[in-house]
Amino acid sequence: MADRTAVQNSESQPAALTHRQILYIVSGLLMGIFLIAMEQTVVATSIRVIADDFGGYSQQAWVTTAYLVTSTIVTPFYGKLSGVFGRKPSYLFAVTVFMAGSVACACATSMYQLAVFRAVQGIGAGGLSVLAFTILGEIVAPRERARYQGYFLAVFTGSSVLGPLIGGFLSNSHTIAGITGWRWAFLINVPLGLVAMAVVYKVLNIQQARRDGVRIDWTGGMVLTVTLAPALVVAQFGQEWGWGSVRSVVCFVVFGVGTLVFLWIEKRMSENALLPLRIFRNPRFSQGTVLAFILGALVLAPFSLVPQYFQVVLGAGPTRAGVLLLPMITGTIAGALTSGQIISRTGQYRVHSLVSAIVTMLSMFLLYAVAGTENLLVLLPVTFAFGLGIGCFSQPITLVMQNILPARDLGVSTAAATFFRQIGGTAGVAVLLSIWFALTPTAIAHRVNSAVQHPAFRQELARAANGTTDRSARQLVTALRSGNTGAAQDVVHNTSVLQTLPDSVSYPLRQAFAESMGTVFLVAAGLAAIGLVVLACWKPVSLRAKAGTQEAAKERAAAEG
Repeated sequence: MADRTAVQNSESQPAALTHRQILYIVSGLLMGIFLIAMEQTVVATSIRVIADDFGGYSQQAWVTTAYLVTSTIVTPFYGKLSGVFGRKPSYLFAVTVFMAGSVACACATSMYQLAVFRAVQGIGAGGLSVLAFTILGEIVAPRERARYQGYFLAVFTGSSVLGPLIGGFLSNSHTIAGITGWRWAFLINVPLGLVAMAVVYKVLNIQQARRDGVRIDWTGGMVLTVTLAPALVVAQFGQEWGWGSVRSVVCFVVFGVGTLVFLWIEKRMSENALLPLRIFRNPRFSQGTVLAFILGALVLAPFSLVPQYFQVVLGAGPTRAGVLLLPMITGTIAGALTSGQIISRTGQYRVHSLVSAIVTMLSMFLLYAVAGTENLLVLLPVTFAFGLGIGCFSQPITLVMQNILPARDLGVSTAAATFFRQIGGTAGVAVLLSIWFALTPTAIAHRVNSAVQHPAFRQELARAANGTTDRSARQLVTALRSGNTGAAQDVVHNTSVLQTLPDSVSYPLRQAFAESMGTVFLVAAGLAAIGLVVLACWKPVSLRAKAGTQEAAKERAAAEG
């Protein structure tokens, strides 16, 4: 009898996929990651041209915010619903929505229309991100999974280099095949999406048990949407509105009340909840969400600040700034691939994760220490070290969180890790940029007041007044010559004026930006130190020996027998 049961259990166990089969599936998933990663950088490069075309430059922030809000909010939905309806149908749905949103964006006739259609895109993009890692967890054992996750991160960061080049080419082209150049920034997603759909439809045939009798937590989903939308909006616009303004306060209140209501609903829904509260009762998993939050801030915020350092402090154009980012991106890819190989060969992640967290913290501190330098031989190795550290540091987080909970919760655990990481990235960028903008005016006033005391600087102002043709630059120079040093603070809102000033005049202004940004890097180093402490206290988790589908089948068999 025991033998018969063993045979039945072995027959119900999904067969392990070969390396070749896994590569076929991963190729389709990588195309989805490539789609969403490149789209963000292509649009970011093209947005100024799009805004000028529509006459809505002041509205462009809504285009970015709409995409961010929906792509963040939908991650728990996909994690839960894909466990009910299947990973493959959910993934195909996400690609379809993303392509539909892309076509709609290409047909937009105003900035507000574009913002709405970008929100549709975000609904698809959020699914592509969380489902890619969930599906990978289904088909690959954790010890081998890290190697494939390295490919994902490599594609993501690599597309960050390719995206601006493509975006620049498309936005600078008046028309291509009779269609306005910038509209191709969205249309190129269609053929890529079709290929990704075809590959996934053909090769993704994983056995997933259907879960009957599951109630869909639509109420919790709606409350989560109402709760997070204003929080993400104020994170983007709080600096512009003022953190104590009526609009900001209303957003904070809605977020606070909504959070309490959401938790109450999730408690009542129990196992059917969008984010079952029991998963957070596991201290290891709760610590993991804190790490995911910190990691999101550490990845997104410096990757937003360092390019601005290159452009504002060093005076590099967008193309050159992209080239200067290559060491940091190369370090990120190298770190991710190295981490994947270490975990794959040794099955261990803790030691090199701690080392990489230390490297990340020290590199952030070094960026603070060298802030203001124009010596690339000093600056670029530090950015490479940061990329290397964050590449190694980010690898194990999702992997470990997928191992803490039972295999049947793979979708929920992956969605939670992605969700808190995106929330951390949004909050991190908002806080660090707010610190930068708050400190910069004071730094400018100090630097300029000191500079105008020197006769040599006043002579340079006189030369600039005679040789400057840019209107904004001429107004600034005239104001400084008349003793109105407060006018220099307007540069915070129009940094392009620095490009038109002689180096001798712009130097104190650029150094003021570097000084305030150095403080931001110091804050980021403190955040990395907190992450290091949390990581050191995070008890190690044994990586499972089998893929998610096999482990889930084993759990079901144990529950039934």
